[in-house]
Amino acid sequence: MQFSFILVEPAVPGNIGAAARALNTMGYTDLRLVKPCDHLSEEARMLAHGSNDILENAGLYSSLETSLEGIDIAIATTAKKRQARVEYLPASDLPGFLEGKGKSINTVGIVFGKEESGLSNDEIRKCDVVSSIPMARPYPSLNLGQAVMLYAYILSEYTLEPVRPVQQEPVDEDGFRKMMNEARMALSDMGFQDSPAIYNRLLERLAYLGMDDIHLLHSVLNRYQSLK
Repeated sequence: MQFSFILVEPAVPGNIGAAARALNTMGYTDLRLVKPCDHLSEEARMLAHGSNDILENAGLYSSLETSLEGIDIAIATTAKKRQARVEYLPASDLPGFLEGKGKSINTVGIVFGKEESGLSNDEIRKCDVVSSIPMARPYPSLNLGQAVMLYAYILSEYTLEPVRPVQQEPVDEDGFRKMMNEARMALSDMGFQDSPAIYNRLLERLAYLGMDDIHLLHSVLNRYQSLK
């Protein structure tokens, strides 16, 4: 499984540097930046501490949508409850959640918002699942670099294995991303987009399906398409 860590409009160079260092420490290399501040500044390089290659090779994007290209499942992170979602997956549950997707996914995007305000409701809706780090007290909250470090550590079982395959196995033809795209089209055909609350809630629940149920829903969606 391949992971991309996506920072949306980070405003503090030091936080980007700290994030790069966290990824390097846990064995990750794919850092994606959406409309960042100067990620190659002296402050960023100082906090990266030996991880300048990750800063220099970071992908730069003009929007969250473009940063998610090639991502099978996008996981938004937030410290605050948002209207965009009902369910929040604890960060510690992510390994089991992703394992349950089986071969329906291969690439995972972990998305972090702005330092001051986090991800907006619209940005969260562009992701498939929302995750949070349970905290005893809401303040002082984790800063961006700390949040990236925690997620990188929790997911490190995917990078710290003693023996790893040279190539990732291909995603099933009927994978998670294809299911979500076809489900959106089917729900739109049935008029559910006219009821945003129901439409978004249905998509939210579909994102939690495991591999067997994803294959089952593909069968339903294929039958639906044949009847149109």
